[in-house]
Order: sequence, then C-alpha cells, then structure tokens
Amino acid sequence: MKDSIKVFAPATVANVVCGYDVLGFAVNAPGDEVVMHRVEKSGITIKKITGDDGRLPLDAAKNTVSASVKHYLNHIGQPDLGIEIELHKKMPIGSGLGSSSASTVAGLFAINNLLDNPLTPMELVPFAMKGEELACGYGHADNVAPALLGGFVLIRSYEPLDIIRLPHPEGLYCAIVFPEVDVPTRDARQMIRQKVFLKDAVTQWGNIAGLVSGLFLKDIDLIGRSMKDILVEPVRSILIPDFYKMREMAMESGAVSFGISGSGPSVFAFTKTEANASFITQKIASHLTSLGISSKTYVSPINNNGPVILD
Repeated sequence: MKDSIKVFAPATVANVVCGYDVLGFAVNAPGDEVVMHRVEKSGITIKKITGDDGRLPLDAAKNTVSASVKHYLNHIGQPDLGIEIELHKKMPIGSGLGSSSASTVAGLFAINNLLDNPLTPMELVPFAMKGEELACGYGHADNVAPALLGGFVLIRSYEPLDIIRLPHPEGLYCAIVFPEVDVPTRDARQMIRQKVFLKDAVTQWGNIAGLVSGLFLKDIDLIGRSMKDILVEPVRSILIPDFYKMREMAMESGAVSFGISGSGPSVFAFTKTEANASFITQKIASHLTSLGISSKTYVSPINNNGPVILD
C-alpha cells in the first residue's frame, strides 16, 4: 500500500449546449493536481494550496477536496485515517470548465488509489457530487462524472443516479476560450427560468436526442446541428461579453458548433480538425483583446482517460 501519490484530473465542458445538467465531456487541458500523503496524525489536513491567489479555504471542512475525501473515508469505514493534502490549481477558478470538479476528482482518485481502489470510478461519483454541492450549492454530476470516467457522459437520472458513458467520433476537437471576466456559478444558475413552454421543451429534448444520436452514429454534422439551446443559453449569454459575435466568428471559421461551457464565461466550439480549433481560439482571443479583455485558450480532443497518476 502506497503512502503518497500525485494525481492530475482534467477540466470538463458541462451542459454541452442543449444538455443542461445532463451532458458533459472531459478535455486534456487544463486540469488540477493533488498530492496526497498518509500520515500518523488522524484526520484530514490541507498542507498547501497553490495557483488560487488565496481564494480557496485551507479549512478541511470547507474545501471541496477534503470534504469529499472525508465523505469517502466515512463510507469505507476509515474516518480517522490521517491524510495530508496539497492542491495545485493548474486551471482558472470560475472559468466554467469544472475547476472545483477537477480538484475534487483528483482528491478522490488519489485517496482511492492510496487505499488500493476499494471503489470503482463510477462509485466515486456521489462523493464528488458532495464537493460540487459545497462549491456551488447544488450537487450536479455533469462535470465530476466525465472528469472521473473520462470521455462523453450522460446523466440519465439523478434520483436514482444513472450515468451512461457515450461513444464519440475520434475526429472531434474542442476549441475553448476563457474570457477573464467573473461569472459566479451560483449567480448564473439563479438566472435560469424555472418554468418553460412545452413547445420549447420539445425543441430542447429533440436536440438532446439528436446530439446523443450523433455521438453514437459518429455523425459530426448531426452533432453540430443538434447543439442548439433555447432554454438556458439565451439567459446565460447575457453575462458573457460579445457571445454572439464570438459564435458568428467561430461558425464562419468552420466550427461545427459553438456554445457556453458550464455556466461560463468559457465558450467552446467543436471542430473536425485540431488546426481549425487552434485557428478559432486565436481568432476569438484576438477579438477579446481588441475589447480590452484578456483570455486563455485551450485545444483538445475529448479526453477518454479521466484522472491519471503522475510520477
């Protein structure tokens, strides 16, 4: 049994335009790292956090990583195990790319490996959802499930929890741009309408079914024309600078689809080539610079691995 481990867990794109709270996929970068040690002193302590500009709590009861690890240890009957955690943020907080999810998943994957994997990655999902509940007030799985399982994931049901890993075309690339503006997840969720018209719901679930069908059929064009959101995006896009201009630029540059990642402000496009994804990120980043907004960009295929142990 190991005494220490270092784990990387990936960022994720949740909602995937039309699949609010039920669809998500993992990307190769960015992501977070957790270093975990078994120690003699009982209880969980957070020794160090880097890359967060002092924004995250060192209090083990308030940090998503330690809180979810505590739930895990209680579940497996080792509540007094001594664990020391270092969290190294390698991705922006509040980006809409599953920042809290990546940290939580890295921590859970680390503790599970230290204890010789008593639970499967699928069985870790509910504990990761506890971390999301602490971070944004709602324990959704569309970030943590793909971060843990890798690939493209559908949450068919929350009660009971029913998660399906979906296939996807190999030639699908994701272009991500994070405009460095503040869009808190809690605030973004509160803007969403609680009631919708039936005709809008019919359109939305048709698009979700089309997107899932496109993934199974490996039909990138069907995926693209299904990725339309008439329920959430029209509201959340208000918080994102020049959203519709960025979408126009991406689509005119060959993107298959374009939308908000999670609650934003990050946006993403699917493309058929890595070169096209890189071109689109550069074009949008230049546009944001012209508006006086700095940004970070990432290009990735869909990450099938999920978390990995680092040497």
